[in-house]
Amino acid sequence: MMLGKALDAAIVVFALASAVFLALRVLPGDPSALILGDQASPLERAALRAKLHLDEPMWLQYARFLKGLVTFDLGESVRRPGASAIGRVLDAATPTAELAGLAVLMGAALGIGAAVLGQGPWLGRRRVWVDRSATALASTPLLAFAPIVTYALAARLRIVPLPGDPEAGFAGLLFASGLLSIPLAAHVARVSRAALDDVARGQFLGVARAKGGSYARMLWLHALPAAIGPIVTVIGAQLGALLGGAVVLERLFERRGLGTLILEAYGARDFPVLEAAVIFTGALFAIVQQLAASAHAAVDPRVGS
Repeated sequence: MMLGKALDAAIVVFALASAVFLALRVLPGDPSALILGDQASPLERAALRAKLHLDEPMWLQYARFLKGLVTFDLGESVRRPGASAIGRVLDAATPTAELAGLAVLMGAALGIGAAVLGQGPWLGRRRVWVDRSATALASTPLLAFAPIVTYALAARLRIVPLPGDPEAGFAGLLFASGLLSIPLAAHVARVSRAALDDVARGQFLGVARAKGGSYARMLWLHALPAAIGPIVTVIGAQLGALLGGAVVLERLFERRGLGTLILEAYGARDFPVLEAAVIFTGALFAIVQQLAASAHAAVDPRVGS
C-alpha cells in the first residue's frame, strides 16, 4: 500500500514537472526575449538560448530536463550566475517549512481544543458560538483579515512585532504562523465537532462515564481518539491551502520563503529558479497529501480495508 501511494505521488510530480517544462517552452514567445527584454541584441539572446539549451531539439531538452530532475540539477539561476536553482529553492524552503509547520501545530491544537470546548457542558447554551465562529472564520479569506489583525495588534497596539521585521525573530514567526493557522483551526474545529457528535452516541463513552471518569477525561481519552480519522484527513486536505496561505503571507509581509522566491523569479524571468520552485512546491504538496492519507489509514484501519 505504501509503495502504491509513493508511486501515485511520483506520477503526480512527474506530470506537474512535465507541464511546467512545456509551459515555459511551448507557449508562444521567445523565452530569451522575455528574460533579456526587447533591447537585447540577437547575439545576447543566442548566448542565453545556448546557456539554457533552448537551441536544442525539444526531445533533447526534455531528456536533459528529466535527467536534471532525477539528479536535482535544473541549472543555474539566470539572475544570480553561479547559484544553483535547486540551491536557491532549498534555501527558501526552510523559512516556509518553519512557517507552515508551526501553523499546522497551532491550527490543529486550536481547532481540536475549540471542538472539545464546544462538545462539553462547560459553555452551556453558548456552545453554539463555537460552531458559528468556526464557520465564519473558515469562510473568511486569509487576505481579508490578516492585514487588519496585523494593523491592530502590531501597528496600533504594538502587542506583537511585525511579521516581516527581520529582527522580530521567533516572535514574528509565531505571529505569522498564528495568522496562517486561523483558517486551518476553523476547519479542524468544524470537522472535529462533527466527528465528536458521531462518536458521542457510542456505548463505550457511557461505560467510561459510569466508571467515574470526568467529562473532560471521557472526551480527551476516549471520544477524541475514536474521532481522529476525519481530523487527520481535514488537516491533510487543508495543507494545500496552507501552502497557498504561506505564499500570500510571505508576499504580504515581505518574509523570505518559497512564496517570495516564486514571485521574484517570475518578475525577474528567472526561468530555472521558477521551474525548480514550482516543481518543488508541487512535489511537497503531493508528498504531504500521501503522508496524510497514510496517517489516516494508520489511525483508522477501516480506510485501508
